[in-house]
Amino acid sequence: MSDSIDTVLFDLDDTLCRYRRGADEVLELAFERAGVGPVFEPATYYDRYREYLERTDGFADFHERCFGDLAVEAGHDRADGVAVAREFREERDQRNVEALPGATATLEALADEYRLGLITNGLSAMQRQKLEATGLDRAFETTVFAGEDTAPKPDPEPFSVALDELDSSPERAVYIGNSLSSDVAGARAAGLDSVWVPRGTKTTNPEPRPSYVLESVAELQSPPWR
Repeated sequence: MSDSIDTVLFDLDDTLCRYRRGADEVLELAFERAGVGPVFEPATYYDRYREYLERTDGFADFHERCFGDLAVEAGHDRADGVAVAREFREERDQRNVEALPGATATLEALADEYRLGLITNGLSAMQRQKLEATGLDRAFETTVFAGEDTAPKPDPEPFSVALDELDSSPERAVYIGNSLSSDVAGARAAGLDSVWVPRGTKTTNPEPRPSYVLESVAELQSPPWR
């Protein structure tokens, strides 16, 4: 990195904001309300998220396909998974989110010097609600909903789209995210350096290796690439 950096791109979920209720809690309630047992483990859903995002037709379709398939794979009826998906959708309030400590102040500080963009794996109907609820929607010059506008991260396409819209290039940009497999790997595939903010999952030998590792987004108020 060098002083030539003029563009800073961010991930959204668990980088800038988080749900007030975890998916585990919402899934437990969805199983209960659907009147079925835990027909799949929450970790299985997390592992398959990107796969279904690539071929979804919408928010409802996304969860019904995913949960239905997970139920069948676990030896249950597809209808059980679909019922859980519908209850999950009712309970998962996309506006019940909060900005992570330091996120707003960091974006305000960086905006004085850099062009800011957002690349998030998620449907626009979901992610826009989070951005509006946290007030982060006003922070970015461009937003790419990867999985809807483009292929999802770690594919390099969403990075290329964001950079084109900001009239920037990989060597002049950096990407900040919490996921090694989506954010760091995607940035590397697109030729960008990356800042990994692991939020409790820090490891001594992260792979793929990020350019920088920070404890929180608040530390970006003094960018490590300077």
